[in-house]
Amino acid sequence: MKKVLVANRGEIAVRIIRACHDLGLQTVAVYSEADSEALHVLHADEAICIGEAPSTKSYLKISNILSACEITGADAIHPGYGFLSENSNFASICESCGLTFVGPSAQTIALLGDKSKAKETAKKVKCPVIPGSDGVIFDLKTALGEAKTIGYPLFIKAAHGGGGKGIRIARDQEEFLRQFPAARTEAEVSFGNPDVYLEKMIVNPRHVEVQVLGDKEGNYLYLGERDCTIQRRRQKLIEETPSPVVSASLRKRLSEAAVAIAKEAGYFSAATVEFLLDEELNFYFMEVNTRIQVEHTVTEELTGVDLVQEQLRIARGERLRIKQKEISFDGHVMQFRINAENPAKNFSPSPGRLEYFIQPGGPHVRVDSACYSGYQIPPHYDSMIAKLIVKGKSREEAIQIGKRALSEFHIGGIETTIPFHLYMLEEENFLKSSYFITSIDQLILEGCTFEPRAAFH
Repeated sequence: MKKVLVANRGEIAVRIIRACHDLGLQTVAVYSEADSEALHVLHADEAICIGEAPSTKSYLKISNILSACEITGADAIHPGYGFLSENSNFASICESCGLTFVGPSAQTIALLGDKSKAKETAKKVKCPVIPGSDGVIFDLKTALGEAKTIGYPLFIKAAHGGGGKGIRIARDQEEFLRQFPAARTEAEVSFGNPDVYLEKMIVNPRHVEVQVLGDKEGNYLYLGERDCTIQRRRQKLIEETPSPVVSASLRKRLSEAAVAIAKEAGYFSAATVEFLLDEELNFYFMEVNTRIQVEHTVTEELTGVDLVQEQLRIARGERLRIKQKEISFDGHVMQFRINAENPAKNFSPSPGRLEYFIQPGGPHVRVDSACYSGYQIPPHYDSMIAKLIVKGKSREEAIQIGKRALSEFHIGGIETTIPFHLYMLEEENFLKSSYFITSIDQLILEGCTFEPRAAFH
């Protein structure tokens, strides 16, 4: 493996290019017409345009990406997150073309990408799972019977969904009769597959996930948990590690369950095993993300392990260089997603030209971004423009450093989620760690505009 094509854009493309260069690997950036002036294009050793602005004509167009590999002589592909990163067909094509896919095998992606099969994998290793249907349900009559057995409220979930999408709630039978056919139609449109399954709705849950690394020889590590409970419409906004509600004993049980699932699936590379915690802190398996996560940074800052470098090393056949006993979880890390959105107007999109882009600095502050002053944020892609990561000796210290760094982050020309984050770092329930997946949505319903205190403007 000598030359890696990064099949992505934005901050994750920049992140991967840096990791490749640190390992002495050459890099190829691909870009759409809208991204011709993007930072990942400037940082890579080579760059090649793969199509028009819409992702379906560029970043999702497999033939164009493979052509870019042939033109540049790239012998490996790192998919990043989103786009084709969890597409088993893409991974399989890469393998058949003799290209190293930086991630798990196509077979493993297919297994864990099917939510019902992933759930069966968890059951095999006796990991608690959320009560639900035994696999995919195709017809309304069967679905009604299953719903009655499971009990309301419940979720109707797309079997091939992800990223918080493809989920509908039914609180009673009347609502179920409307939502079941609608969910199948939505799944077909969004994921090209109408299959859905049913799952009991855990009331007031928290979202906690475990980072796992595995090599091709069957060695595994867990690198602690991340709490991703602060979400809007199931899209994460703040992530932190360690979780403020997870004890040492619960951490061990969560981590051992995550590793057992990865082993059962024959997993190698970086994996994130996601769980829900109920109000009594019982945990339930939710899904496995077979790629690097947006929030991998908090784990890196806590443990000192470069997860992207480890992905690259594993892809070229190296054994894990770290032993479990060498991993320490000292301190507290938070990540704030800086999105081009207006929190005061229900997080409406805010693309446009950055009149200025002044990043914070100082001790214990990291910014991952592909933006710069004068950069034009295209409207075609995800709204995240930067990730601000801070570390403290304690959660309280991390929050204080977060306030300082957020107040130093100056972005002109667009609206961003910085005011939201400053508001949350003063919010009573957040400070007490007394919040759930639905907490932000509830604040929005109550008319909250997330205006921070004047002192932090």
